[in-house]
Amino acid sequence: MRIIAGDWRGRRLAAVGRGDAGAHLRPTTDRVREALFNMLAGGRFGDPFEGARVLDLFAGTGALGLEALSRGATSCSFVDRGRVALRLLRQNVELLGCADRARVLGCDATRLPPAEAPCALVFLDPPYGAGLGETALSGAQAQGWLAPGALIVWEESAPQPAPPGFDAVETRRYGDTHVTLLRASGGAT
Repeated sequence: MRIIAGDWRGRRLAAVGRGDAGAHLRPTTDRVREALFNMLAGGRFGDPFEGARVLDLFAGTGALGLEALSRGATSCSFVDRGRVALRLLRQNVELLGCADRARVLGCDATRLPPAEAPCALVFLDPPYGAGLGETALSGAQAQGWLAPGALIVWEESAPQPAPPGFDAVETRRYGDTHVTLLRASGGAT
């Protein structure tokens, strides 16, 4: 795995090795990540990275949030509770030298602590088919993690309907990965 673009373009991330099947550690492939970030940066969403506070739920290795940091995000809060994921995530933060812009929370993504400040961009990559995405989103909303109009990028094995408090923007398919884009109610679409 590598960073696709931005300040750290081409930099390799820590090797996943055998990963952690029990914790559903399944990093987004470089190909899917590149297509996803090209779509986000394609103009329709303005520049969703520059100066953004980012939340990476079910962060795994942190590749999505780290890519956003590479492209100009101000900060990223990474949330995961898997032992292997947290080790890889901390390694990646160290490899890229971005500890001053990264906050690693070793907790359940469906039970977040109160936010220090709301985030404008959220990556949501729960274990496929486990039904955790909607619970994580509503918890993030309740704890103040989501800015009005925040852009949500939700990866799953199937397109996801917009839960209450969110508006559907678009769905794209990349192989067996479906990306559903949502906006938190109260902002631009």
